[in-house]
Amino acid sequence: MMLSSKPPRRKIVPANGDESADKLDQLLLSSAICNNEDIGPFIRKAFASGKPEMLHHHLRHFARSKESEIEEVCKAHYQDFILAVDDLRSLLSDVDSLKSSLSDSNSRLQSVARPLLSSLDAFVETRNVSKNVNLAIDSIRACVKLMEVCTRANRHLADDNFYMALKCMDTIEREYLDQTASSTLKRMLEKKIPDIRLYIERKVNKEFGDWLVEIRVVSRNLGQLAIGQASSARQREEDLRIKQRQAEEQSRLSVRDCIYALEEEDEDGIIAGGIGEDGGGVAGFDLTSLYRAYHIHQTLGLEDRFKQYYFENRKLQLTSDFQVSSMTPFLESHQTFFAQIAGFFVVEDRVLRTGGGLISKLEVENLWEIAVSKMCSVLEDQFSRMQTANHLLLIKDYVSLLGVTLRRYGYPIDALLDVLSKHRDKYHELLLSDCRKQIAEAVAADKFEQMLMKKEYEYSMNVLSFQIQTTDIIPAFPYVAPFSTTVPDCCRIVRSFIEDSVSFMSYGGQLEFYEVVKKYLDRLLIEVLDEALVKLINTSISGVSQAMQMAANMAVLERACDFFFRHAAQLSGVPLRMVERSRRQFPLRKARDAAEEMLSGLLKTKVDGFMTLIENVNWMCDEAPPSGNEYINEVIIYLEILVSTAQQILPSQVLKRVLQEVFAHISEKIVGTLISDSVKRFNVNAINGIEVDIRLLESFADNQASLFSDGDVDVLKASLASSKQLINLLLSNHPENFLNPVIRERSYNTLDHKKVVIVSEKLRDPSERLFGTFGSRGARQNPKRKSLDTLIKRLRDVS
Repeated sequence: MMLSSKPPRRKIVPANGDESADKLDQLLLSSAICNNEDIGPFIRKAFASGKPEMLHHHLRHFARSKESEIEEVCKAHYQDFILAVDDLRSLLSDVDSLKSSLSDSNSRLQSVARPLLSSLDAFVETRNVSKNVNLAIDSIRACVKLMEVCTRANRHLADDNFYMALKCMDTIEREYLDQTASSTLKRMLEKKIPDIRLYIERKVNKEFGDWLVEIRVVSRNLGQLAIGQASSARQREEDLRIKQRQAEEQSRLSVRDCIYALEEEDEDGIIAGGIGEDGGGVAGFDLTSLYRAYHIHQTLGLEDRFKQYYFENRKLQLTSDFQVSSMTPFLESHQTFFAQIAGFFVVEDRVLRTGGGLISKLEVENLWEIAVSKMCSVLEDQFSRMQTANHLLLIKDYVSLLGVTLRRYGYPIDALLDVLSKHRDKYHELLLSDCRKQIAEAVAADKFEQMLMKKEYEYSMNVLSFQIQTTDIIPAFPYVAPFSTTVPDCCRIVRSFIEDSVSFMSYGGQLEFYEVVKKYLDRLLIEVLDEALVKLINTSISGVSQAMQMAANMAVLERACDFFFRHAAQLSGVPLRMVERSRRQFPLRKARDAAEEMLSGLLKTKVDGFMTLIENVNWMCDEAPPSGNEYINEVIIYLEILVSTAQQILPSQVLKRVLQEVFAHISEKIVGTLISDSVKRFNVNAINGIEVDIRLLESFADNQASLFSDGDVDVLKASLASSKQLINLLLSNHPENFLNPVIRERSYNTLDHKKVVIVSEKLRDPSERLFGTFGSRGARQNPKRKSLDTLIKRLRDVS
């Protein structure tokens, strides 16, 4: 054993304070070691303070204190330890015997298990092969199913059954793609499936593009068909109205034996037969391509994009439909123009109702607002250029049919109707202008000859159709009408005006338009026909026969005017009783008055030729002519010839008015002759002759009792009042009664004071001629002469 040579330890005597600090450090170190704490801080502190020996001392001291504890523990468990060692020794022998038995068992197990392990290895290998084969079979089956789906997809693609092809693609992706063992096949499918979808999308878009081209032609035909059906429905309504008017007319005429039943046809069935709900039918209205494209895009997940694409393309189509060709007159192209738009919105209505949300109601309304705005603009522009009423009417009728057609589909058409109503005045001004030319031509062609009708259809066409007949009895043919050809010609023009006016006002949004039609009818009759007839009367009539024919025409036209207003009311849907209740003045009264004035003026001229014979009257005759003077006989002969001719064509009232004017003229001529300078004086016998002349005229008036009523005969006699009252005054025994206001108003109300004075001064008594040479005229004056002188004196005083 080698002894280590160590330097002797230097002892340091600590002060009292250092000893207490060392004890504290020792306690802290002991506590840290007992608590298994880190003593690194104590070591660093010892070396930092330069006192590692102190730390070493503390550690040794702690070790010695623990050695004593260990020793005490060993002493306390010494017996237990010995017993444990004995148990371990006995256990060791058991373990050795167990070890030898285990070794023997292992040897036996190894010899037995080695063949089994070989069999197990072979089994495991075989099972792995079987599993691989099964996996291969499953993969082949999956591939077979996949190929079947691919085959179906190819077949659907070949048959253009794109929806089923897309469903096959979805099936491949969902059920087979992830399970495909072949990476090559999987990559091929992953590449081809998007290509196939893109191919389908392009194919469907091409079909949709072809449908867009086709639907424009279909829309035009569809619009024409729909508007044609509306026109047919309107015609049926017109036919029903005609039947109703006939029934009302028969009822108005109290024909109670006739019973009319208005049968209405099934309009809905007719319309349904033209445009079927299945999209096909007569119009070839097929939306299959559209809905197929929409369904395919839904399947592709591109629904919103297709909706936008559809709306934009249809909007572009609508915009192109608005183009009005400047090479073709609008009158020729307007039906195609409006039919195209009508068909467009019929299609959109069907798409809205059956398209499953392809287009929204708001989008259709926006398209309609664009269309209405453009149509109104086109109509405003075209109407402003038109100068023919018939052109305006044709376009208006078609636009109104367009409105009726589209209103059935729920489209508002008020703006279109407003445009039509706005041009109402222009249309009627153009219509009046056309009628003015036609009436001028018809009037200018008048030959002032009675119209000859050889067949019943001519009578129906020229008389019955205007209700200007005076009796319901059909005359024998050939029939000579009391009017000339001007009357039915003008009636046809006026009737055509009424029908055109009603046609323009009908179906224009205004339900009650009779007052408007009546206003323009008044203008036609007063401003056009009346003025044309007045001009004709003033410029073309040169003889009595022509004037008589014109007066007869005016009498017939007066009945025709009643028909015009009834016809306008019937076409306007106004009850006839309202028209008959508010009868108007004869609108052609200027022409009527001018015709009668012309006739009476010519007759007066003719009568004046006979009245010149009054110069042959012997004013100082010895006795009155018993059969009247020569002039009056000639006048009466002419009047008899005139009446016999006039009564065949002139109504009694017209003839009465004309004769009244002639009688008044004759009366004035007689009075004028008596007061003229050509008659210096006359006696009572001459006055008695004039009285006979007047009685002959009155007798002529009485002889016309078969033509006139008693009142009319009295009116004719009253026309002679001025001459008759003057003659009565001159023959009166008390002429001074003229000064009595009551008697003058009753018996001499037509006489003028000055004329009475002049005529009274010319009256001479026969005795004056017998005794005038004897200078005793004053003494032999009779009382009547005195009364006349008194009357003359008092009248002069009054004057």
